[in-house]
Amino acid sequence: MNFIKTNYKGLLLCLIIAVPSWILGKMFPIIGGAVIAILVGMVVTIFFKEKGDFDAGIKFTSKKILQWAVVLLGFGLNLGVIAETGVQSLPIIVCTIATSLFVAFVIHKALKVPSKISTLVGVGSSICGGSAIAATAPVIDADDEEVAQAISVIFFYNVLAAILFPILGKFLGFSITSGDAFGIFAGTAVNDTSSVTAAASTWDSMWSLGTATLDKAVTVKLTRTLAIIPITLVLALYRSKKESSNGQKVNLSKIFPFFILYFIGASIITTVAIHFGVSASVFSPIKTLSKFFIVWAMAAIGLNTDIVKLVKTGGKPLFLGACCWIGITSVSLIMQHVLGIW
Repeated sequence: MNFIKTNYKGLLLCLIIAVPSWILGKMFPIIGGAVIAILVGMVVTIFFKEKGDFDAGIKFTSKKILQWAVVLLGFGLNLGVIAETGVQSLPIIVCTIATSLFVAFVIHKALKVPSKISTLVGVGSSICGGSAIAATAPVIDADDEEVAQAISVIFFYNVLAAILFPILGKFLGFSITSGDAFGIFAGTAVNDTSSVTAAASTWDSMWSLGTATLDKAVTVKLTRTLAIIPITLVLALYRSKKESSNGQKVNLSKIFPFFILYFIGASIITTVAIHFGVSASVFSPIKTLSKFFIVWAMAAIGLNTDIVKLVKTGGKPLFLGACCWIGITSVSLIMQHVLGIW
């Protein structure tokens, strides 16, 4: 009862922003509800600087609801289907992730980009955009402004990819009779699911391939999502070691991402259930709820973000995102060529 009394105002405010943002995100999928919610939250907070009784609920939404979204995301992963596609796409996925993280580290050192923003942009670019940022932020203790900045960078290059990649695929001579090559390209080189879907659907429409490209791209994208697990665990251990070396008393159980274990458990439940004949459609409402929770959490993050400061400090993160994006795109194309897919 005390929890409700303390948090309900902030939770409700975020929900009021999230619902229309979710609806608008459905109408404009290339932008997505999460980005709309952040933008609306940032505009609202210009006129609502002193949060007062709303503050506790807003903070709960931006932290806990975000973690719950990641856990529910696990119900969208059928590990059996992913394993089949993963054999073909795994070398490309590993190389693109390694490239993005390496580029993010180099730019962080060279331009002195804040380490948490560098980590969020690097992980978001290489794994799965907003979902990866949602999983990583609590592990590295990133604040809401850092999360908002990373999401904004990822969003910008998502939109570019959704528009430009089908044109690039045609220019490079990807197969127009099979969706495999472009599907793997979109699944490994585009950041967020919404833009993967947009790019792959465009390719299907261009060459009348039904949903062949889309099916391939989404499965590859879901395979990338599994990289959340090792990345977050490594980051938790790194943070623990770093704080210990600085003489800080560290309680690993406090920073260990236990929600990732629940994410794995959700994936296993889905895989086992489908193996025994349960329809995948049973889990669709949970997957939808996961996406809504991310929008809900992004509304809270927007409410805690200074839009003026975000614009003023956005140059270096945007450049970092560009370098990661170009690196991932190049490596994906090179690896496909080496493996004979394209």
